Amino acid sequence: MNSAAEQVMPPSAQAQAQRLQIVHGLRQHLQSLSGHPSDYDRLLTAMGPARFILLGEASHGTREFYRERNEITKRLILEQRIDAVAIEADWPDAGRVHRYVSGHNDEGSAEQALAGFERFPAWMWRNTEVASFVQWLRNHNLSTGSQVGFYGLDLYSLFRSMAQVLDYLDRVDPQAAQRARSRYACFDHVREDSQDYGYRASLGLSRSCEDEVIAQLRDLNLRAPSSRLGDLRQDSHFERDELFHAQQNARLVRNAEAYYRSMFRSRVSSWNLRDNHMLETVQALEHHLAHRVQPPRMAIWAHNSHLGDASATDMGERGEWNLGQLLRERYGPAVFSVGMSTYSGTVTAASQWDEPAQRKRIRPALEGSWEDLLHQCGTERFMLLLRDNPVLQKLTHAPRLQRAIGVIYRPQSERQSHYFMTRLARQFDALVHIDHSHALEPLDRGSTWVSGEVPETFPSGV
Repeated sequence: MNSAAEQVMPPSAQAQAQRLQIVHGLRQHLQSLSGHPSDYDRLLTAMGPARFILLGEASHGTREFYRERNEITKRLILEQRIDAVAIEADWPDAGRVHRYVSGHNDEGSAEQALAGFERFPAWMWRNTEVASFVQWLRNHNLSTGSQVGFYGLDLYSLFRSMAQVLDYLDRVDPQAAQRARSRYACFDHVREDSQDYGYRASLGLSRSCEDEVIAQLRDLNLRAPSSRLGDLRQDSHFERDELFHAQQNARLVRNAEAYYRSMFRSRVSSWNLRDNHMLETVQALEHHLAHRVQPPRMAIWAHNSHLGDASATDMGERGEWNLGQLLRERYGPAVFSVGMSTYSGTVTAASQWDEPAQRKRIRPALEGSWEDLLHQCGTERFMLLLRDNPVLQKLTHAPRLQRAIGVIYRPQSERQSHYFMTRLARQFDALVHIDHSHALEPLDRGSTWVSGEVPETFPSGV
């Protein structure tokens, strides 16, 4: 279309013509996904020697996102050596799973190993897809002698992490445990209410415990692996792992203390503290694994909003960064990020924080959004390889709306609650699109979830 014609076209017609041009270009470069084992051959080739494989999701409650992520990760483990799976979850809860997949305890089943995920939203990790992967990973490790670990990146578990630090020290150094109890007693007045602590400390209603948590982390970081644990297991890797887990819990306590104080100042500062903690955890994990393998490689599972480069979105314009951006800035091409998207379907989510999970209908994507243009390609399941593809990079460079559903879904305010602007070409290296998706199945299916799904014929506009 020539510029003279564009000048006489109304803006709406120009926008529609641009969308059609993008859709036509996307169709020429998409790779259909049929469920065949070869679906991700080209993706694994594109990843090459990347050491940090970021596997995102557009919601925390979509079955297909978890399933495809499982399959990509399995292939990476089997064909390209992955040493760790790091997830958007609290360190103590993931640590219980890590011990199960490593063969250091026998919970009886993957479902029991996932029982530590009790805090809202439990379904995010206590679901059938994660249970299937966890059991597969344990079987793989035990049958091959591999040591692929399972770790948490998040920082909500302030008091549970304190308890894990004390439990470790009780076993290896009772005097050090007493010193730690004395320091952590600074939090006793809030009765294990993290937000109450943050509120009081940020407003000066009670003093902060910053000095105490820093001192405790410093002490643990100076420790060597304990011979007392060696008496229990003749395994130097086990001793080193146990100390590392205690150190990470102490690091989480330090960062969580700062995070909960920041919650009552600004959203930007608390978001940035949280993703910076994720970066610190990845780097600590990299250093820990380097004792065993060089260089370590890991698959990282989290929401698109954490793994897509924030500088390519309006998050960056607000002063927010995220894990994907921070990793790219530090490791460059050693990072490969995969986003996921859907146009319509159902999702497991709550209406408010701490409410039961429901199966909710996802509204069809807004006109002109990335999801809408991907839907117009007319292929149910496909992948786009964006890195090193100049045509796709040009087609997807301009900012457009993208949907993000977390653990809460509010369809009545969807535009304000769930959309942000993004430049797809800069945000991800590849994108997996599932046009119609289904709700993730929790292991603990409450009556609200069971009855929550509306029939397929339910009017989408209601």
